[in-house]
Amino acid sequence: MPEPGERTLVTNTTPLIKGEAAVIQTAMSLQLPLVCIDEAAGRRIARLCDLRVTGSIGILFKARSLGFAVDIPEALDRMRRQGIWLSDRVVQFALASRA
Repeated sequence: MPEPGERTLVTNTTPLIKGEAAVIQTAMSLQLPLVCIDEAAGRRIARLCDLRVTGSIGILFKARSLGFAVDIPEALDRMRRQGIWLSDRVVQFALASRA
């Protein structure tokens, strides 16, 4: 227990959202309104911090809308082959939304 007036350091030691916590902290420190987070817990916390949230697939769609040649089905397949977990529901939504 800290003594009165003594400062303590609070850190996030939850492995699931350690990276997301860094993203949220950086965005808040730099006053950035938008973060890219895929994990549900991290997204909820970011929203609680009044940040707008997008995910990896949102970045793909944004790149395509800016004129970059993005093959959504190929990108999703490559993400999965690299070990990025995407639910079938999210993939189906992304493929249906690509038109």
